Amino acid sequence: MQRRQFIFAVPLALQARVARAQYPQVLRGTPLSFPRDHGAHSDFRTEWWYITGWVSEASGQELGIQITFFRNRPLLQENNPSPFAPRQLLFAHAAIADSREGKLLHDQRAARAGFGLAEAAPHTTDVRLDDWSLVLDGETYRARIVARAFDMELRFSATQPLILQGEAGFSRKGERVEQASHYYSRAHLRTEGTLTLRGADTRVRGSAWLDHEWSSTILDERAAGWDWIGINLDDGGALMAFRIRGRDGSVLFAGGGLRDAQGRTRTFGRDEVAFEPLRSWRSPRTNVEYPVAMRVRAGGMRLELRPLMDDQELDSRASTGTIYWEGAVRATIEARAAGRGYLELTGYWQPLKL
Repeated sequence: MQRRQFIFAVPLALQARVARAQYPQVLRGTPLSFPRDHGAHSDFRTEWWYITGWVSEASGQELGIQITFFRNRPLLQENNPSPFAPRQLLFAHAAIADSREGKLLHDQRAARAGFGLAEAAPHTTDVRLDDWSLVLDGETYRARIVARAFDMELRFSATQPLILQGEAGFSRKGERVEQASHYYSRAHLRTEGTLTLRGADTRVRGSAWLDHEWSSTILDERAAGWDWIGINLDDGGALMAFRIRGRDGSVLFAGGGLRDAQGRTRTFGRDEVAFEPLRSWRSPRTNVEYPVAMRVRAGGMRLELRPLMDDQELDSRASTGTIYWEGAVRATIEARAAGRGYLELTGYWQPLKL
């Protein structure tokens, strides 16, 4: 019996090694180069361009916005010459948090790359999925989203330098060296453009945050998901923090980074970051409970996060296959306004699989 197990295990192990070998790993010390690294890294398994932000209408009404494009290499039919072979898959999410609606307005797209309908360019940010797009023009991102309940025509202009997260863009997500991503952020993006809501166009202005991240292995096999924040601080600083949660409720890893108002940067180790739930909300649609208000410690900083509204659950089962909470939050320090940003809560519905 032991011999039979060994005979079957060896080929399976070899297959696993071969499969892993086809994905490049994120390596410490690999320098990021721009504008090239604004573009797609199609050899890696997973990649995303993630914009979250707060905007205001002329009336003063505040809204949260989210635009995300995902790229995935599934390692299927890579040698198939057919243009229909799913060598690269693209997904996209877009959402508006509007307290007048009482729940998140969102839409999603999914397609295999090709045919001029779904593409992620390698030289700079130029991601398109049908009539959705995110394109970098100089130092300004232009987004166009045509959704069922809303449209977006927005520009996001850089006002600060890039933030290379972790060690010069090498961001650890676990104890093993391969559990890492290449990761940079752009904070305090000046945001302006037009939203179409309830059949009417409205001009908006505000500030946003962009994350661009790519990897082949991020999560520990014991992980359920993560909690993440990106906060544009009122003094001009920018804070990112995250924790990886285990399926048993433990914290498997944590980290983050701060660029202060003077432009000085600091990376936080796993013991310097903590998330403490303050209040939970249960979705009436999925019955999933999320800790929508949090106290976050990052080094010597202590913030409390409160959502713009509780119902910011995003059901993406038609595209990326999961349900998560992605919400606009206000940050306070000792009860004083300190900034605005987004809180992401994944793996509360089911353990996340990337």
